[in-house]
Amino acid sequence: MISRRWIFLFFGPLLTLAANALWLTEVTGWRWLPIPAVLAFLLSEVYTPYPRDLSNRLRVCLHGLVRLQSFCLALPLTLLLHGLAAPLLLPDRWPVLLWSAALAAAALIIHFWNGVLTVYAASVQLGIRRRALGILCGMIPIVNLFALSRILRVVSDEIRFESEKDRLDRQRHDRQICATRYPLLLVHGVFFRDYRYVNYWGRIPAALERNGARIFYGNHQSAAAVADSARELTDRIKAIVAETGCEKVNIIAHSKGGLDCRYALSFCGAAPYVASLTTINSPHQGCGFADYLLTAIPEKAQRKIETTYNAAMRRLGDPNPDFMAAVRDLTASRCAQRNKGLEDHPNTEGILCQSVGSCLRRGGDGRFPLNLTYRLVKFFDGENDGLVSRDAFPFGERFTYLQSGGARGISHGDVVDLNRENLPDFDVREFYVTLVSQLKDQGL
Repeated sequence: MISRRWIFLFFGPLLTLAANALWLTEVTGWRWLPIPAVLAFLLSEVYTPYPRDLSNRLRVCLHGLVRLQSFCLALPLTLLLHGLAAPLLLPDRWPVLLWSAALAAAALIIHFWNGVLTVYAASVQLGIRRRALGILCGMIPIVNLFALSRILRVVSDEIRFESEKDRLDRQRHDRQICATRYPLLLVHGVFFRDYRYVNYWGRIPAALERNGARIFYGNHQSAAAVADSARELTDRIKAIVAETGCEKVNIIAHSKGGLDCRYALSFCGAAPYVASLTTINSPHQGCGFADYLLTAIPEKAQRKIETTYNAAMRRLGDPNPDFMAAVRDLTASRCAQRNKGLEDHPNTEGILCQSVGSCLRRGGDGRFPLNLTYRLVKFFDGENDGLVSRDAFPFGERFTYLQSGGARGISHGDVVDLNRENLPDFDVREFYVTLVSQLKDQGL
């Protein structure tokens, strides 16, 4: 596969250059070579020899990558031919030289924009920031070459990583390692909703389904008091059980969703319908910086934020959003009060309860708004994921603390693939596949 791609990578530019060189020298019998060369070049602009096992999106990425790599190869060769070799060898052939240079320049421009537009359209890992920097740096000589090299590296790594993941999923497809006895219920955190086309959980659900999982979503409001969200989730769990006859569900809940689910088990009657509860970066001990914010921000400003948020979310489908109730229930003081009741009435007998947390090392890498809250949380609560401290994560029989993800670490959003970003040393999709496969191995 690699050899075919590299042959194709060299084929278009070299054939075009050879045709130009022979045309410039007017070698007898080769004067018409530019015509088939142009046809071959145009063919290379629409076709790339893809590996058969690549997905459609990765094929598009590979097509753009090959175009840009070919551009990087053709540019210096073209400059050498038309800027140095041809003028020295053919000093009296300026009209032909100009025509040949125009043809080569047109080919390079087509090659470059074909590649850039293709990778910009298909790549996930370039992200908005890299795309914007690529556009801005493209206007600055020399700097644009460094920006292009960065784009090539990111897209190349993405193709390699994603193709390996696809290959792994195909190899283990028949084993259905995520086909748990009870279906999965994914419960989102605060200030988000379960949308059909913009998944809160990023690429995780698709990875789980490829390995046999059945997935449902909480479909509860984006912001409400813990008790209100817990009642919504209890109704949702009962509806899933009644609809499917599955008897129970395995819950994976992120952030405030973990607090909502614990309350649902203890006080809302959800326990008989739950086989396991896994909380992901949930602030079980609350957020100390939230207590500070509620005292530091004027009450008038709080009411303004609350009114604006609630009005917006009603238009998006929340029947009765309550911004401030959600925020208050995340404070350390409120969590301490609620935990006393949960400890007195846990209602978790026979339910596997476990928790996961992660560590962000550099606040600037946390993406907005976590890059702003990281230092505030660190001041009040210590080591954190950009929103929740390490000490607030543990719950249940087992606690897993994730500290990889390269120099940046793993943020509150990274752990649910909110940004669809491939982190070094941490494959978020494979983490969830392993987590769910363990549930299956335990008969859940």
